[in-house]
Amino acid sequence: MQRRYQQLVQEQLAAAQPIAAGLRAIPGAAEAFASTQAAWRFYRNDAVSLTQLSQPLLDHARQGVAASCDAYALVIHDWSQLHFNDHTSKRDRVSLSQTTDLGYELQSALVVSDRTGEPLAPVYHGLRAADGVHSSQSGQVEPPLSQLDGLAPVMAFVAQLQWERTAVHLIDAEADSIAHFRHWQRANYLFVVRADDCNRVVYADTTMSLKEVRGQLGAQFQLAREVEYHGQRAQQYVAETTVTITRKAKLQRHGKKGPRTILKGEPLQLRLVVAEVRDAGGQVLACWYLLTNVAPNVDAATIALWYYWRWRIESYFKLLKGAGHQLEHWQQETAAAVARRLLVASMACVLVWQLARSTAPEADQVRKFLIRLSGRQMAHGITYTWPALLAGLWVFLTIADVLSHNDFQEIKALVDRVIPRPSG
Repeated sequence: MQRRYQQLVQEQLAAAQPIAAGLRAIPGAAEAFASTQAAWRFYRNDAVSLTQLSQPLLDHARQGVAASCDAYALVIHDWSQLHFNDHTSKRDRVSLSQTTDLGYELQSALVVSDRTGEPLAPVYHGLRAADGVHSSQSGQVEPPLSQLDGLAPVMAFVAQLQWERTAVHLIDAEADSIAHFRHWQRANYLFVVRADDCNRVVYADTTMSLKEVRGQLGAQFQLAREVEYHGQRAQQYVAETTVTITRKAKLQRHGKKGPRTILKGEPLQLRLVVAEVRDAGGQVLACWYLLTNVAPNVDAATIALWYYWRWRIESYFKLLKGAGHQLEHWQQETAAAVARRLLVASMACVLVWQLARSTAPEADQVRKFLIRLSGRQMAHGITYTWPALLAGLWVFLTIADVLSHNDFQEIKALVDRVIPRPSG
């Protein structure tokens, strides 16, 4: 099983195409059909649990947190819809955004460095299908929860991992819920969540919207850093204050229709960090309202930078889907099989990230070599991309395997046959 896992990870070290999203059989290791059959058996094998397949990822996360995080481990949470409308063989698909939009819903948690924002490893995957959620946390098919209700179990799982650094959970506006804020606060989970500007809070003994609070902060905004916004250079300004949330919570539980459940709760005091992206003329291009319970020893500019790094999980989803593994073209017929392959593909992503962030003297040379092998053209100022490293690694593995099975003179003779040297 371990040897098969290692081979499958190597076979995922390739940037796939939509019309050829299957595994790449390494020449000499097995014939393509035999390799495909072996992978099919592995992903259908009930003895191969999701917890077993997630363990290498958790090990790499632990090592990465210890080596690459200064004070905190940033855990980014997000969801992605996997569309399989034309895959009628997948009989456990669920409706996504519309009743005619069929596929699976993926919930993921990705840990990144608080020093550089570089991704270290995904620590959770939950794939919602018709029979429930196929969870890497428990290895079981669990009852589906709402997106927000599904966050606390993952936060609790991360806490149980007992990393050397404290976890801070970064979540987009989907998590803007006072009931969940209160629950996470009671459980001592640290979080940074983007809030809606219309949410009402108590500030300076007055109830007002977050947008109105921002107006009160006016002169307190300070330049934090230069940033890139839609490909253009811009500046990020930040200001912060303390607000208190006293409003009742209105819950809409998964699968239940009708009026929302109203819950009273204790007043909750949080830090509000307002981050504005401005152009050279001072015009505001974007604004984030960030609510957090992280201690004030982490300044507002750092909180804004942490949230800026939230896009790393979007890049991870892109690597799994359109720019790398072509996940939405996988032919496995059940969510259980897709979940198993997803964890193997994630391990391939981890290996690419390790290479990308390595500061070893020879690492830059290796990256340049793999980009040459990939045949990819890089934009000006860009030395590598994750998909290009993925493609280059595949070519390198292929070359290494060929060299281990064939004499160099034999290879040279084959090249001369295929590409004859010009006469004279």
